[in-house]
Amino acid sequence: MASSRPFRWLLPAERALWRAFPTRSPVDLRRGDPEVDAPHTSDRWGRARTVRAPVIAALLLGALPAEPGAVPGVRLVGARVVGRLDLGDSALSQTVELEQCDLTDVVTLDGATTKGVHLRGCRLRRLQAGRVRVDGDLALSDTTVLEGLDLADAQIGGQVRLNRAHVAPPTRAALVADGYHVTFPGERSDWAVWAGGVSVQGGFFGRDLRCDGGIRMIGATLAGGLHLQGAQVTARGEYAMDAGHLTSGLVELSRGFTARGTVRLRSARIDGVLSFDRARLSGGRAAVQVTHADVTELILTPESIEGAVSLGYSRFGVLLDHPAAYPDGAWLNGATYEQLRGQWTPAERRRWVSPAASGDYRPQPYEQLATWYRTVGNDPAARTVLLAKQRARRATLNPAGRLWGLLLDVVVGYGYRPWLAALWAAVLLVVGTVVFNAVPPDQIPQDEQRTFVPFIYTLDLLVPVSVFEERGAWQPVGWTRWLAWSTIAAGWILATALIAGATRVLRGTSS
Repeated sequence: MASSRPFRWLLPAERALWRAFPTRSPVDLRRGDPEVDAPHTSDRWGRARTVRAPVIAALLLGALPAEPGAVPGVRLVGARVVGRLDLGDSALSQTVELEQCDLTDVVTLDGATTKGVHLRGCRLRRLQAGRVRVDGDLALSDTTVLEGLDLADAQIGGQVRLNRAHVAPPTRAALVADGYHVTFPGERSDWAVWAGGVSVQGGFFGRDLRCDGGIRMIGATLAGGLHLQGAQVTARGEYAMDAGHLTSGLVELSRGFTARGTVRLRSARIDGVLSFDRARLSGGRAAVQVTHADVTELILTPESIEGAVSLGYSRFGVLLDHPAAYPDGAWLNGATYEQLRGQWTPAERRRWVSPAASGDYRPQPYEQLATWYRTVGNDPAARTVLLAKQRARRATLNPAGRLWGLLLDVVVGYGYRPWLAALWAAVLLVVGTVVFNAVPPDQIPQDEQRTFVPFIYTLDLLVPVSVFEERGAWQPVGWTRWLAWSTIAAGWILATALIAGATRVLRGTSS
C-alpha cells in the first residue's frame, strides 16, 4: 500500500487518513476542548493535526484503491488543511466530508462531478464550485467562508445547506490575484454568495445564515424552495439580494430575516409563497423590488421596513400586507392581484394607490383596486377609488382642465356622487322659493291673470329648458334679477356636469 502513495513522505495525520480511506473510516484529530478545537485557532494545532490538500485530492482522485466490499472515502475531522484543494473538472465517486477543519486556501470544484460535498463547521478561504454537479447535498452548515462562495451554474441534486454559516465576500485584491474579474474586480467583491444560474432540487437552506455581502441568485432554479429564515444579509453595494428571474416553489425571507440593502426579485416566478413575514428590511431608497414577477402569494408583513416597495407589472394571486409595510410608498403601476388580505380600511387602500405613495399619477393602480372592490361586492368603495383617481388626474391637467375638473368634482363628484347634484338643486330651490316669495317678480304681460308660485317659478328657472312657462310670465325685480340669472346658469352647469359625469362613469374612462 505504501508503494502506491504518490508522496515520498506523509505527516502523522496524513498517514492516519491514508489508512482510513479504503473503508471510509473517520479520522478525528480533535482534542475534546471546544475552544482548542475551534477552526480559527488552527495555527496553534501543530504538525500532528496538519494535512496537505494535495494528499486529500490524491485520495479522492483514485490514488488508493478501495478494499473489496468496502466504500472508500475521506472523513476528516479537526484538521488543518494547508494548500489549495483543487478538484476542478474531476469526476469523484466519493462524497467530500470534512468537519471542523480549517482549509487555509481555496477549495476548487469548478466543473467537477461528485456524490456530495459536506464541509460542516469548517473554516475555508473560498469555495469555487461553478458548474459543479453534485448528486447529493452541498452542506456548509456552521461553516465560515472568508472570501466568498461561488456556485454559479451549479447543479445540486439534493440540498444546499448554509444554516448558521458565515460568508464574507472576496476582496478585490484576492480576485485580481486569482484572475477573476481583473477588469472590474469591484463587481464580484460586492457579493458573498455568487450563485447565478444555480439549480437545486432539494431546497436551498440558509437559516440563520450571516452574509457580510450580497446574495446573487440571478436565474436560479430552486425546486425545493429558498429558506432564509433568520438570515442576516448586509449589502456591500446596492443589493442585499438579487434574485432576478428566480424560479421557485417557496421563498421564505421571514421570521427574523434581515436585509441591509435592496431585496430584488425582478421577473421571479414563484408558484407558492413569497414571505417577508416578521422580516427586517432596510434598503435606503428601495427596500423591496418584486417587479415583472408572477407570485402565487405574497406575504408582506415585515417587522420593520425602511425604503419604498416596488410591485410594478407583477401578478399576485393573493397579496397579504398591512399599511405599515409601505412607509416610503409603493410603486404599483401594472400590478394585478386576485385577492387582497390584511387589516385595511378603504381610506388606507386609497392612499396605497395614490400619487403621494407612487410619486406620480398612474390610472392603472386605481382601476385595479376598484376592480377588486367590485369583485368582492363593495361597489361604494370602488366608486370612491375611481373618484380619487379623477382627483389625482386633475393635478396633471392645465389650468382650464383643473378648473373644469374641480367643477365636476364639486357638483357631481365626477359622476360617482350624483346625489350632489340633487343636493345643490335642493339648496337653490329653497333659496329661490324664499327670496321670490319675499320679493315677487312683476307679471308679464299685465293683462293676463296668473297666480305666482315661488317654488314653481324657481324650478322653472333651474331646469335648462322651461317646462312650466314661468320664465316668460314673470320678470324679477331689483337685485333678485341676479338670483334669477344665477339660478339659470346653475341649472345649465348642473345639467352639463351631470351628463359629463354620467358619461365618464358609463364609459369607464381612464384618461
